[in-house]
Amino acid sequence: MNAASTSSRRGLLYVAIAVFFFSTSPIFIRWAGTLSSYEIAAGRLAVAAMALAGLMRIRREQWAVRREDRSKFALFGLITALHFLFYIASLSFTSIAHSLAIVYTAPIFVAIFSAIFLKEPILRRRWLGIFITVAGIAALTGFQPQFDTRMLIGDLLALGSAITFGLYSIAGRSQRHRYSLLTYAVTVYAVAALWMAIPAAASFTPEGYTWLAVLSIIGLGILPMGLGHTLYNAALRHTNATYVNVIATQEVTGGIILGVILLGEIPTINEIVGVIITLIGIVLVIL
Repeated sequence: MNAASTSSRRGLLYVAIAVFFFSTSPIFIRWAGTLSSYEIAAGRLAVAAMALAGLMRIRREQWAVRREDRSKFALFGLITALHFLFYIASLSFTSIAHSLAIVYTAPIFVAIFSAIFLKEPILRRRWLGIFITVAGIAALTGFQPQFDTRMLIGDLLALGSAITFGLYSIAGRSQRHRYSLLTYAVTVYAVAALWMAIPAAASFTPEGYTWLAVLSIIGLGILPMGLGHTLYNAALRHTNATYVNVIATQEVTGGIILGVILLGEIPTINEIVGVIITLIGIVLVIL
């Protein structure tokens, strides 16, 4: 087996493990539900930043952000904070199946924003994928027997999370070759946590800080973010980004399965059909 093949296999293993960590995210968010979305988002981001900063220290890697880039990182941090806030808030209004399926429409917005801001054309196949994804979302919402205003709010928040993730991906692309993975991640997460600090303090709910909620926030910061995102980005350095993105979409499947096992949140037939159609569309956009 040659070195390239070994590296590719390693990358696929990394993203497969990352998907498992990603899938724990909605479970921890449900368990931390005694806290506000602002507190959960701020805590998650702060824990992730501290965990990765500790890893940088162990690796003896120096942190340094150029002065001229600090305003850019402030914007990246705001976009990242909004992405996680919208995602976390969506789970207070809608199901895990709805939230994850809609959040993973982010590749569509990456394609659209690339066409608008980077003048990268959208291939015909990707337009087909966008159409199929929209059809999948329609199946998730329009044919849902218990669909109501509350679920609509949750779905719109999940859509906001997808859009902000698309913006983050485009905005941060130019900086990723200028900074190491850990320096970039620590800076973005720390700045995002600072953006969330004021609304988190304003919505402070001392009675909500149960052991389960606190441990869940720590879990969110270490597992889906600290380990999941780091492994995901490491996978991108070992194998084709297309394969990494396709495998990453299985967070939707993993999150739904863990929701059934740990929370007893069983998706309806319409949700299952909608998720499958949506994933097919997303894969066509990515490929």
